[in-house]
Parts: sequence; C-alpha cells; structure tokens
Amino acid sequence: MSTHQVPGATVPGARPQLQYTQEHNAVALSHPALGLHARERIEACALAVRTRFPRPIEAAVILGTGLGALADEIDVEQVIEYGELPNFPLSTVESHRGRLLCGTLGGKTIITMQGRFHAYEGYSLQQVTFPVRLLRALGAQTLIVSNACGGMHPLWAPGDLMLIADHINLLGDNPLIGPNDDTIGPRFPDMSEPYDPALRALARDVALANGVALREGVYVAVQGPNLETRAEYRFLRGIGADVVGMSTVPEVIVAVHGGMRVLGLSIITDQCLPDSLKPAFVPEIIAVAKRAEPKLTAVVKGVLARL
Repeated sequence: MSTHQVPGATVPGARPQLQYTQEHNAVALSHPALGLHARERIEACALAVRTRFPRPIEAAVILGTGLGALADEIDVEQVIEYGELPNFPLSTVESHRGRLLCGTLGGKTIITMQGRFHAYEGYSLQQVTFPVRLLRALGAQTLIVSNACGGMHPLWAPGDLMLIADHINLLGDNPLIGPNDDTIGPRFPDMSEPYDPALRALARDVALANGVALREGVYVAVQGPNLETRAEYRFLRGIGADVVGMSTVPEVIVAVHGGMRVLGLSIITDQCLPDSLKPAFVPEIIAVAKRAEPKLTAVVKGVLARL
C-alpha cells in the first residue's frame, strides 16, 4: 500500500463518487489545467474502459520508445485503442502503438499503455498525464514506468538497464500547476521518495535472480524533440543526472500526487559523452531498446509476480 493516502479516495476498482459542485464545475471549465483532470472527465474515460474490461486492476505499466514487445508476455483479454476513449490523447510517435492492453502478467491484473505522450508532440503536461489519472481511477495502486534514454554515466553502456532512484524536472512545466482537487491528491505532494524504496529493492532482487545487471541512478527530463548538444550534456551531468530523456517525470509526479507507488526503469540506448559524442540515429536507438527489452521484461514480470 502507498504511504500517500488520497483524501476522499474510493476503494481501488470502485467507481469514484463525483463530488463537484456547480461552482467547482464552472472553475474546471474556465481553467484548462483543472478541467483536463476534472473527476467527470476521468470517470467518463474510466467508464469506457470498465465497459470492456470490468475487473479492477492491481498495477499499471507504461511502455516507452521501442519497448512495446513486453506486450507479448501479457495474457491480453482486451485491447482498447486510444482513439476509442473519451478525453484521451492520441500517440503521434511512430514507435508508440497507442493502445491499452488489459489482462494478466505475473499473476496480476494489469493495464499496459503501449505508447505514451510527450510535451514535444504539442501536448500540455495535463494531457500527457491524463492516462495516469485514468489508471488510478481503475484501481491501480502501483505504476511501473519505462523509457529509452541517453546515458551520460561514463561507465555505463548502451543496452544497460537502469533503475530510476530519483529525477530532475527540466521540462519547464509541471502537470500539477493550477487549482488542486483535494479529492484526487494534496496541493503540495511530497517528492522526497518519488520512486518507492521497497519496489526498488524488489527490482534489485528480481534482477539478481534473473542475472540482469541493474544500474541505479538519476533521470533528467528535457523537452526535446532534438537531442542535446555537447555543452548541454556537460550541464546535465554536472547537475547530477546519469541519463536523459523526454518523458516519465510528469507521469511520476501525477502518480505520486494520486497516491500510487512508482517503479521506474530505463534502457540506455546511446552514450552521451560530450568529449566523444557521435551522431545519434533514432532507428539505432530503437534497435538497442528492442535488444535490451528481454531484460526489462524479466524485471517487470518478476516484480509484478512478487507484489
């Protein structure tokens, strides 16, 4: 169970009780940030999912660039395209399939997002993180996020798997900006341990049991979509980051705000060492992610089995 209790939260899997007054609805409609994450919008989307997959979910997984093959390990009972869900964004990145996979993995009832959203696609961070609100409303108490990232640690190599211990938000925005709904989460959520220590310890045990080398470090999120310059890599490394990417942090912020436990895993797809920097090509990045994906799959499946 999470140590972050959601004020007024319903039992996992139960349909949230709508508690908005007319005055609150007027505020929601007039303020984009609150309107996007209004309980009515979340519940409308959750109802569309429950109609096709009525079982409460225990955990949720978000798959990043080049990491869609984990879906092959899921006992899929229902596939829901993003375009079939009200209020849901649509994936525009080629390597993101854009669908929910509902079923079982590691003995747990889960929903997996096969494809996520990014600020560089033109979405606001409220749009980027709306799916996390949906997954929480459907009952998920644990969120596993994965991504492909650039490695700045000089001793780590492409194909390595990194456990996210902490993050730095350099997106220039925050998905919680705007009026706060106290029935969803607190106004000032604590972020001293955004990545659950017990889940990280469990991931380390699972990795060891499966012979998977698991690095551990700090992920920094930048806007993109361009990759970084040599000077930017020096700066990012200098402020304490081990890897860099363009996602994950907004989803983690909203998950913690909503009382979820979070586990973050990154696949390092290219080396970003400023003194020996080589041009990066997206097809090569995706290919490295796919080759490393069996390690990610083993850890995720093992963690779910032991939750």
